[in-house]
Amino acid sequence: MDKDNNCPNLPKNIQLLQRRISRLKRLAAKYKRAEIIQNTLLEISNIATKATSLDDFYKGVHLHLQQLIPADNFFIASQNPVTGMISLPFFADEKDSHPTELYPDEEISEILSRGITGYVLRKGEPFLCSNEGFDQLIEQGEIEGLGSPCHQWLGVPIKSKGTVNGVLVVQSYNEQINYGDLELELMGFICHHISGVMERLLHNEQLEIAIEERTRELSFAYNSLKAEVHERVKAEKLQKSLFQITEISSLNIQQRDFYTRIHQVISQLIPADNCFISLIEKNNTLFFPFYVSQMAKKYPESRLMKDGLTEYIIKHKKPKLFSADDIALLVKQREIYTQSPELNKTQKMHQWIGIPLFINGEVVGALTIYSLNDQQIYQRRDLDLLTFVSQHIANAIERKNAAESLKRSHELLEEKVNTRTQALAQVNINLQAEVNQRRKIEAQLVHDAQHDGLTGLPNRNYLMERLSQALKHVRRHGLDQFALLFIDLDRFKVINDTFGHLEGDRFLIETAKRLKSCIRDNDTIARMGGDEFIILLDSIHGTTDAIEVCERILHQLSQPFILANQEFKSGASIGVAFSNNNKYDTSESILRNADRAMYQAKSKGKGCYVIFDSQIGYQSEQQSDLDKQFKLAIKNQHIAIHYRPIFDLATNTIIAIEPQASWHTEQHGSWDHKKLNQLAFNNQLSLIFEDYIFKSLTKDYQQLKQKYGVATRLYMTISSQHVNHKHALRGLKNTLKTSVIDLSKLTIFFNENSLVKDIENHLNAFEIIEQLGAKIGIDNYGTGYSSLSSLSYLPLSTIKLDTEISKHMLSETQLKLVQAYRLSVEALDIQIVATGIDTLQQLNQFTALGYQIGQGRAIEQKLQTVSPLSA
Repeated sequence: MDKDNNCPNLPKNIQLLQRRISRLKRLAAKYKRAEIIQNTLLEISNIATKATSLDDFYKGVHLHLQQLIPADNFFIASQNPVTGMISLPFFADEKDSHPTELYPDEEISEILSRGITGYVLRKGEPFLCSNEGFDQLIEQGEIEGLGSPCHQWLGVPIKSKGTVNGVLVVQSYNEQINYGDLELELMGFICHHISGVMERLLHNEQLEIAIEERTRELSFAYNSLKAEVHERVKAEKLQKSLFQITEISSLNIQQRDFYTRIHQVISQLIPADNCFISLIEKNNTLFFPFYVSQMAKKYPESRLMKDGLTEYIIKHKKPKLFSADDIALLVKQREIYTQSPELNKTQKMHQWIGIPLFINGEVVGALTIYSLNDQQIYQRRDLDLLTFVSQHIANAIERKNAAESLKRSHELLEEKVNTRTQALAQVNINLQAEVNQRRKIEAQLVHDAQHDGLTGLPNRNYLMERLSQALKHVRRHGLDQFALLFIDLDRFKVINDTFGHLEGDRFLIETAKRLKSCIRDNDTIARMGGDEFIILLDSIHGTTDAIEVCERILHQLSQPFILANQEFKSGASIGVAFSNNNKYDTSESILRNADRAMYQAKSKGKGCYVIFDSQIGYQSEQQSDLDKQFKLAIKNQHIAIHYRPIFDLATNTIIAIEPQASWHTEQHGSWDHKKLNQLAFNNQLSLIFEDYIFKSLTKDYQQLKQKYGVATRLYMTISSQHVNHKHALRGLKNTLKTSVIDLSKLTIFFNENSLVKDIENHLNAFEIIEQLGAKIGIDNYGTGYSSLSSLSYLPLSTIKLDTEISKHMLSETQLKLVQAYRLSVEALDIQIVATGIDTLQQLNQFTALGYQIGQGRAIEQKLQTVSPLSA
């Protein structure tokens, strides 16, 4: 009965159970999906941990992401945080090709920045957009439509420390596929891992780059050190060989022994089993003072110059390294052995080196080395080494020829006197003709009086008239202004000394053309003389106008000049002065202000401009006052003269004394001998200043003999201006002749730099000084690089080292060089004096190197010498 009563409820229970089963199935599906999501996210985390490159990580992310959401259309955009450039490291799409294929003419970064990807990068927030949302953004001008339309587009920014570094994007073209919050959350999780991987891989990449860079640096440093060691060993070997050549040249040996020893030195540097030296005689004959060969034992006989390989080197004046093929090619091209095929002995040669020998810029012969097989292979560095050594060999040969050359010069002197007498007579005839011609062109002189004859520019007279007119105009019209530019060209003396005065004139003409191109038609440019030009800028609006002109001028003059088919760079120093509406301004004062500013520009290093102000005027007045006070000090005998001793380092006795000047002023401070020499040179007072010192020496001579002894020598250094022209030389001669000093005890020193630049005038002076009984010396030796060969024929008794040499004896090589100075000079029977010995270490070094004579504070302090006699 109860069973029958329950039957009506059975369908209701079944429905309830069915609903429960449906709910359980949904929960099971949900948990199953949650398990899949969890496993997928774990796999992505594992990939992020193990990934060694972003490409592998992106592929793994895409593979596992497809298990969670529809991701057939998936790409990753990356943005460089430094440059802002956008790249597309991963791209997968069902419809569209890669953007670089769709837009081949545009950069990928520019393409992505215009689209919705760039929009998300700028906003920095996740963005889910439908096709209607796309259209709305395009209408608003936020993005451009790129690629095919899609149903939905989901982009999540990749961030690192608050900075957007990229975008992770999925999109669907199917309306059945939709994205929601779950997809947004999954994408955000993946973005977090991508950011971490990007940071880790970027750090690893930077670390690897740093390791590689450090490895390269260490490798480079090792190679550099290795090369430096090799070069130093080679340099020491070369220096030793050069010292040997110097010693050989000073020995009194037979000619054959001389060349044999030279060959031994060459053999220390490179293999020289086959070597010969050829020299040119007066009658165009080639003879061989030295010859050694594996092919023949007999010296070749002298012969006329023909078209052999040796003559080829002498003709072209350049060192050459030839292989057998090179020689064969020269024969084929009929460059050699065409007229004299019997001279061709090169068939067995493997390589051949020929070096021309130069004396006084002329080729006098050749040095030749060759090999007969490939066991001796010469390279370019061997050619360079042999070329350098050949210069010293030529100097040794020159020394042997110097004595004969000196004898010939005396014979030619009389001929030159006759020739010059005839030339002077012809000059007188020409001068008379010129006077007659000038009388015919007086009208032209009126124009020339106001213009420069070389450049055609106005001269100083014309400029001063024009400047006076401009000054009057400014005073009448107070708002107007003008500027005056004083231009001094740089390196003009170098042009005259290097290329000659003709090229110097061409340089000035070209400079005038360039200056004209920098100014207006109403401006005035004038040449003041030499390398000085003046520009008057009329009616300017302010300092800016003048500065622009200065910059144009500096640019124009910095461009290369073509002089004697060579490029030469000059420049200029410019001083600028402006009209100030000051009633006390005059043409001369404005010109003087511009000149002062120009000198200030030169003191700053040249190649610039300076605008005059009161400070420049003050400095100029100070310099002018210093020059004036110095002249008065010489005139009124306010410059003190004391005497510094020179010692025999072995006996600790004074063997010579040297006058030294000093001057003290309250306004300009103290000035020592070296600074006074420079001040005298700058004011063109060197001759007067040295005459003042010599008179003081003459006045103190008797006292000096009593104090230091009759045998003590007198040293005095004089300027080379005494020998630059005959009037100065005559004055020096008269001063010495009329002096009460025993000239046999006097040694007169000349600066080495000046001697090297003008040997001819110095030789004339040396002859006169020797005839009067005084000795000749060289001061500041080691700075002018005079060759040993020149010392051999100069009538020198003493050489004083430059004081800077004692300060730089810091290495073994420098000590060897200082010792070489002594050995070389003493080999010529010349005394050498070490100067600037201010420390006990320097004194010990010079003594250890064999120096016997020295000067300096360390010696005076050691011997406790009383202060020198004051004039």
